[in-house]
Amino acid sequence: MSVDDGAQRLKTEADEPGWEVDPDDEWGLAVIATVGRQLRLRREAVGIRAAELGVATGYGEDMIYKIEGGKRIPRPEFLDKADEVLGAGGLIAAMKDDVAKVRYPKKVRALAKMEANAVEIQLYDPLNIHGLLQTPEYARGLLLMRRPAYTQDEVERMAAGRVARQSVFQRDPAPEISFVLEEWTLRRPLGGRVVLRAQLERLLEVGQLRNVELQVMPVDREEHAGLAGGIEVLKFGDGSAVGRSAAVANGRPVTEPKQLHILELRYGIIRAQALTPRESIAFVEQLLGET
Repeated sequence: MSVDDGAQRLKTEADEPGWEVDPDDEWGLAVIATVGRQLRLRREAVGIRAAELGVATGYGEDMIYKIEGGKRIPRPEFLDKADEVLGAGGLIAAMKDDVAKVRYPKKVRALAKMEANAVEIQLYDPLNIHGLLQTPEYARGLLLMRRPAYTQDEVERMAAGRVARQSVFQRDPAPEISFVLEEWTLRRPLGGRVVLRAQLERLLEVGQLRNVELQVMPVDREEHAGLAGGIEVLKFGDGSAVGRSAAVANGRPVTEPKQLHILELRYGIIRAQALTPRESIAFVEQLLGET
């Protein structure tokens, strides 16, 4: 197969931050190494040089070698184009699903797996808009505030992971999900006013889903049961559950009925103290109008 020459500027690693392989992710390393090996074998079998494949896919030769060597996560569009150029008949493109999972940190994948199996999810974050609700721009703005600072690769990887977890909203059957949001987190313009406005619009969009309830805790509440920290409770179809809170077991996941009861009790009180879902949607609409 011939590859058309091109005069376009070929991409380097600096053009696409956040696609490095996590050195502590053994499963991820194995997946990317396998993909890279299959890509190299196919390329050599059809007699195409790495530089030629790079031109055809818009990447520099060094990038091709890093992908083949398992040192870089290939983008899905690269796998599609490489499959076409190398005449692989869909064998290379078929690896996109596994590669997509590697993009996200191990902890994010584990959490996403639990969320994918949960029938009910209860979430309260006292410090930020919850990750399942964040727009990509808001997530980046929040991650960029961290000190010591994350690298650009880490920011992109974690932001992508948060967005990927939001596929929970498209599940069928859908889980019942409730959020309690602090008013002050809805007012702080992380990333700028334009980013905040888009984030508020996203809240209104998610709040319209029949399986989702959003509630806002106003700053003027004289009683607040959530001052000890955030709460996460996930319930599954077999009757089991897992919860987490900084105030219980030092933030480690818990499954014991007594500890889960404490978390659910606190979460129930927090919800009772917050605005109702209808009042909360109206409140977010008001904030949007002020932004």
